Amino acid sequence: MMAICSPLRSYQVMLFIPLPFVVALLLLILFVTVLRRDEEAQPNRPFLVLILLAVLQSVLSGLRWGYGMQAVGVIAPVTAAMVPPLAYAGVSSLVRTSRRSLPARITLHAVPAAVILLLMVVWRDVIDLALVLVFVGYALAILLLMRPGADALRLAPFEGAVPAYRAIIFAAAALCLSASVDIFVFLDFTWAHGEHALTLISVSNLAVLVILGIAAAAASRSRAPTETAEAALKPETTEDKETIAMVDALMDARKLYRDANLNLDRLARKAGIPARQISTAINRAMDKNVSQYVNDYRIGEACRLLAVTQKSVTEVMFEVGFQTKSNFNREFRRVTDMTPVAWREKKAER
Repeated sequence: MMAICSPLRSYQVMLFIPLPFVVALLLLILFVTVLRRDEEAQPNRPFLVLILLAVLQSVLSGLRWGYGMQAVGVIAPVTAAMVPPLAYAGVSSLVRTSRRSLPARITLHAVPAAVILLLMVVWRDVIDLALVLVFVGYALAILLLMRPGADALRLAPFEGAVPAYRAIIFAAAALCLSASVDIFVFLDFTWAHGEHALTLISVSNLAVLVILGIAAAAASRSRAPTETAEAALKPETTEDKETIAMVDALMDARKLYRDANLNLDRLARKAGIPARQISTAINRAMDKNVSQYVNDYRIGEACRLLAVTQKSVTEVMFEVGFQTKSNFNREFRRVTDMTPVAWREKKAER
């Protein structure tokens, strides 16, 4: 109590650590965790680089807004322009394997950063608008890749597709949020002389970096092995046909598709075939992932039950192995081009 009431005789300088530095440290820890977790599997390199870039962006934000180092503002727009291409490259590596060479892909995705760098020299006033277009454009491109839902991730392991899909949607939303922030900041400087800009930037940009980092970490868990991804580009082999025949026989005899918790590892144990061999064979010979392969069996059984029984659609859904109505309806439409109710009514008319 005496220390509180007595006048201070000396002053000490307290070290100020901006919040962006704390976020950068947390993202760096996340990166190390993901790297260790994936050390036995082929990592999704674009997502790993995306996490590191989020660390750099957070550090630059702390230096600029925490310590007033305006010089870093020269670097920040260029590094920001690299974020959307990395997010798209990470998603693309789960959707399909590009036939472009690595140098060609790097050159293509480096275009946004190069354009921003050029604009910094010749036309700085439109940099914010250019960044908005880059972020929104890549967000739309990612959502376009994800139109089929989790089944778009044909190079991802069966059990990891749904979590990866959700993480990717969050990442696309984060890109749109970042674009919205840039628009609000531009309007704030235009109408309010930047009165709210610092608050908007410090809060929202950090939120975007955290969302992107976590989404990249979550989606990176579902990176397909390099051998599987490369095999998808090769023609099917005799071994592929034999593998699929064995799995088909098992699915028909034991109705494994009715297991709502069926995943690639469990299917591999039941069949006595390596998981990678099953995934590669289905991907290469049938041009679909294991999830679509299993769901084809489920929808076939659902069609039979809808035609010969009076069970409700919900009862049929659970019996054939689906857990959610949205997924059941989506897959039913993918296979039959109609809803379960419409399919039953059509069969009843015959």
